[in-house]
Amino acid sequence: MDVYAPQTWKPHERPMLPGSPSSPLHSTPRRMAYLLVGFIVALTGGLGNALVTVNLVYAQGSLGVYSAEIQWLPAVYVMASVSMNLLLVKFRQQYGLRLFTELFLVLYALATLAHLFVHGLGSAILVRAASGMSGAALTTLGLYYTLQGFPAQHRLKGVVLGVGFSQLALPIARIFSTELLEIAEWRGLYFFELGMCLLSLGCVLLLKLPPGDRIRAFEKLDFLTFALFAPGVALLCAVLGLGRTVWWFEAPWLGWCLAGSIVLVTAAVTIEHNRANPLLNIRWLTTASMLRLALYVVLIRIVQSEATGTVGFLQALGLQNDQMRELWLVTLAASIAGMVASALTIAPSRVQTSLMFALLLMALGAWMDAHATNLTRPAQMYISQALLAFAGVFFIGPVFVSGFGAIIAQPKNLISFSLMFSMTQNLGGLLGSALVGTVQVLREKYHSSQLVEHLTLIDPLVASRVQGSGAALAGTLADPALRSAQGIASLGAAATREANILAYNDVFLLISIVAAATLAWMLAHYLWQLSTARRSAAPVQNAQTGMAKVSLDNSGST
Repeated sequence: MDVYAPQTWKPHERPMLPGSPSSPLHSTPRRMAYLLVGFIVALTGGLGNALVTVNLVYAQGSLGVYSAEIQWLPAVYVMASVSMNLLLVKFRQQYGLRLFTELFLVLYALATLAHLFVHGLGSAILVRAASGMSGAALTTLGLYYTLQGFPAQHRLKGVVLGVGFSQLALPIARIFSTELLEIAEWRGLYFFELGMCLLSLGCVLLLKLPPGDRIRAFEKLDFLTFALFAPGVALLCAVLGLGRTVWWFEAPWLGWCLAGSIVLVTAAVTIEHNRANPLLNIRWLTTASMLRLALYVVLIRIVQSEATGTVGFLQALGLQNDQMRELWLVTLAASIAGMVASALTIAPSRVQTSLMFALLLMALGAWMDAHATNLTRPAQMYISQALLAFAGVFFIGPVFVSGFGAIIAQPKNLISFSLMFSMTQNLGGLLGSALVGTVQVLREKYHSSQLVEHLTLIDPLVASRVQGSGAALAGTLADPALRSAQGIASLGAAATREANILAYNDVFLLISIVAAATLAWMLAHYLWQLSTARRSAAPVQNAQTGMAKVSLDNSGST
């Protein structure tokens, strides 16, 4: 039997695209089972990396590495995830998504299991790479399972939920990762990651997706493109992931990596541009609508990195993960609300208004955080972070739907869209974190210089503060000189803390400005589209009115 031979489908069963499952009618219990498996699989695709990302400091201590070295873990995850999306679509079109997913789920499980026994930076990087490759497949697999849980008339709602499930991984990881560390230190994280991987593998084997059409998709030049594009993206991820830590202008290897990335990606794009049947449709990706969509996603992902700044701000005040748990519960509830609201309101005609609404909430939330002080605690950030979390999940579905509509008309562009969506999501996240960290460091140095410039013992207020801090230690330090030194150190620590607070306020304000500017640009383009549509409709309406008038005149003369 030829597995690539076209199959006969009923009208409602026909797969949307080659490599995707068919859509037979399911009973309600079976639909609920598909929906549950979709949630588990999609959450597994993001939760393993989220657990590591929110506990990088603890992972650094357990691995015994420097802060610059531990930043390789999130960077390697993005490298593998983005690169694998280039081949994933064609792989499932030719061999089926199931084979790929099961293969890499087993690889992921074996790598995680081995990491429990061989613990080092090299094995941790290997696990993150396996997680990135599996995550790229699990995100798509979770979407397909979720879609099976919805009838055809509600399929768009299924798309929003399928894409949104993976966005819940980060707040969930922040809520209970402390308990995992208490169970078995760093092993608690990897035991849980291994358990989620095995649970997903069992669910996928137990409840299989309906079959779909398969085609011969791969060509020889595809592998040449991958051999150039994958290392080019990996080098770019290394620059974005580690640039802030080793500092942009102090590590020469960053420049070499960036130059190599430009050369490799340019070579891959040149090959694809001149192919008759390209793996990446460069002409389609560089159209105004797709470039605009990609820029929207990147800018929104940069705005979403405000959550990273919030964590850094609270940690600068001396708070730990377990002291922020209520805040993450609020953000999780807001994320779920945003996903549900997006699913209930999704419609192709409302995509732009949905994106503008999300940006408005983001701008407002970041602006509220820009007024933080040293007395700010998680309770004062509930509303602002809820707005940001709600908007961050609310926009994902409309963005995906806005681009996927063009895929239905031109299925050959599926790989191009998948890569564009993955790159803007993942690289946008890395870029946002890099910008937030860089601006925070620069502004902290500026504010610190301004504060320290006025801290002199000639000032009576400063001298009184130093003397008061030293006097508080009179019961433990008898030497007046030591008490004075401790008072000066205490004042310096307070100045550093205030400089960090002012720097984070600047970061939050900058993010609010970026969100507002993106909103203004999107609104201007939306109004221009409406104006163009009205001008185009006016001649047609006038022509129809003229034809009707002529018809009436002719009937009257008759």
